[in-house]
Amino acid sequence: MTTDRSRQIEIMDTTLRDGEQTSGVSFLPHEKLSIARFLIENLHVDRIEVGSARVSEGEMESVSTICRWAKAEGCLERVEVLGFVDGTVSADWIQKCGGRVLNLLAKGSRRHCTEQLHKTPEEHVADIVRTVSYAKELGIMVNIYLEDWSNGMKNSPDYVFKMVEGLQSVGIRRFMLPDTLGVLDPTQTSSFVREMVTRFPHLHFDFHAHNDYDLAVSNVYAAVEAGVSGLHTTVNGLGERAGNAPLASVQAILRDHLGMSTAVVEEQLNAVSRLVESCSGIAVPSNMPIVGENVFTQVAGVHADGDNKNNLYCNELLPERFGRRREYALGKTSGKANIRKNLDELGLVLDEDAMRKVTDRIIELGDKKEVVTQEDLPYIISDVLKHAVTEDKVTLIGYNVSLSKGIRPTCALKLNINGQIYEEFSSGDGQYDAFVRALRKIYKVTLQRKFPMLTNYAVSIPPGGRTDAFVQTIITWDYEGHEFKTRGFDADQTEAAIKATMKMLNILENHNETTNTL
Repeated sequence: MTTDRSRQIEIMDTTLRDGEQTSGVSFLPHEKLSIARFLIENLHVDRIEVGSARVSEGEMESVSTICRWAKAEGCLERVEVLGFVDGTVSADWIQKCGGRVLNLLAKGSRRHCTEQLHKTPEEHVADIVRTVSYAKELGIMVNIYLEDWSNGMKNSPDYVFKMVEGLQSVGIRRFMLPDTLGVLDPTQTSSFVREMVTRFPHLHFDFHAHNDYDLAVSNVYAAVEAGVSGLHTTVNGLGERAGNAPLASVQAILRDHLGMSTAVVEEQLNAVSRLVESCSGIAVPSNMPIVGENVFTQVAGVHADGDNKNNLYCNELLPERFGRRREYALGKTSGKANIRKNLDELGLVLDEDAMRKVTDRIIELGDKKEVVTQEDLPYIISDVLKHAVTEDKVTLIGYNVSLSKGIRPTCALKLNINGQIYEEFSSGDGQYDAFVRALRKIYKVTLQRKFPMLTNYAVSIPPGGRTDAFVQTIITWDYEGHEFKTRGFDADQTEAAIKATMKMLNILENHNETTNTL
């Protein structure tokens, strides 16, 4: 059988049904509506499965709300609800919600049929036919899940074929083939799907993958190659146990590796990922393909250099396709090429000497944190270049600050001033206050020198609100009536303030306490 690689694949997203079965996830009705609207209006998926019949009053409210919206927008047939072989109950529930599509959960393996339902295959088919007939009387269209189909094909293929033969003429629109327990590999998926398509060429088959062996996307690939017409996905791969096939990854392989088309608007994939991440509370791994925070971030400097030379390190997964942009991380492995890329985007130009200083500082910071972001860069440049001095006459040999509940913070420090070593200890109202008090003892008591007054202390972090963000501390000093500022930059707030303070001490030493240069 030769696969038509130009055909369009139908996408049914089940984030709001199977995705909500992720442990710890429960969407509120307004969240379900927001996600449903985004999936259809912005992302243009063909169909969405939005809930399960008979679950709860909250589920009925959610499904009803979505169905009212879909009816008003003329897309009610694209909204589907899971139901059960229960005579009239599920169909009545869906009708009460205003729904028009029932995804009927039937047994796709002999073992499930006989051991869970305690029925013969013939009895189960008869029950299905009655449920389908009743739904059709209500004007409800029916698709059917062959639950545990993968094990059915492994262990009782005759049962599967007999069931489909018995149901192919009763008005079921789609036969949906789930790898319910995620047990298939691509070779098995290809063989089993191909056999279904060959035996029943007139039927529409969907494939529904689970990711227990991390093979969901690979099995989707195999199913499409074998001739399946539709695929089930979830945003961010949500779903029971290890989850389902992630929508973004499926879209990418369909287009880039299989040459298939879908209705999906790729530019909206990142936005829907963020929406579902927010509503579900399940964070997207930073290395998750397409939608992960870091997947379009080059870290190694050689990669940035190659991108400057005819995009040598780019593939077809261009970030702009998915509503994103390529970034060049700053860290100990980034090098000048990454830094220049970020500077170009910020509209900043540095000479070679300044570039060397900034590069050295980024490498130093990179040893403390894996990635330095573009938002950090202006802070780093200011930190390195704003108060550059010709020589450090005051150096901090070491310090130790402590913070304990019920005990005042303390600081022990060791300082080199013009070649002489000084040590001091003090307590304070905070860690930085204890550090400054120890400094004052050295300057005012030991050296009998004046010490500037701190008049303002401002802390800021780059945008993003990350708990691991770098901190910029700007301190305003008054020395004999002359005001000046110094700044420090570090991953630790106390360390940033100490760096700003050391710059102040060196300014005083290097300018020999002359006020006209401050």
